Amino acid sequence: MPTHSFILNGRRVSVDTEDDVRLLWVVRDLLGVTGPKYGCGLGVCQACTSHLNGKAVNLCSIPVSDLSPDDEITTIEGLPATVGKDLHPMQQAWLDRDVAQCGYCQPGQIMAAVAKVREAGGALSDADYDEIRNICRCGTYHRIREAIAQGAAEM
Repeated sequence: MPTHSFILNGRRVSVDTEDDVRLLWVVRDLLGVTGPKYGCGLGVCQACTSHLNGKAVNLCSIPVSDLSPDDEITTIEGLPATVGKDLHPMQQAWLDRDVAQCGYCQPGQIMAAVAKVREAGGALSDADYDEIRNICRCGTYHRIREAIAQGAAEM
């Protein structure tokens, strides 16, 4: 079985698994990092959104063989370390705005929001908000937008 190495939340990891295993299963099942959630397995719901080299990606859509040893995956668990705090400003905004109901989609929502704010260089336009396509079955989209605005202002 092939060995795959990459950086996960700031530390180098190696896993022995077949090349076609999707990163979501590698991260969750083989490495025990459960922040990215399984929703659809097709990259549609985006519950598994994490960062690959700083860009938002759906881990369910990427085979582990696509990674190089220098690639870095950041999940919700590793997000605070990117700012050297206990919570990333976007996570704090989620708490301040009482966004979560069931909470299942929230790690992916937060990771998508952080990537979009970084990409936009700060404040987001309405079009930027509309590009964040993570599905929330509880329908807390109004609070999500408020939290993204607060988090963006504090990033």
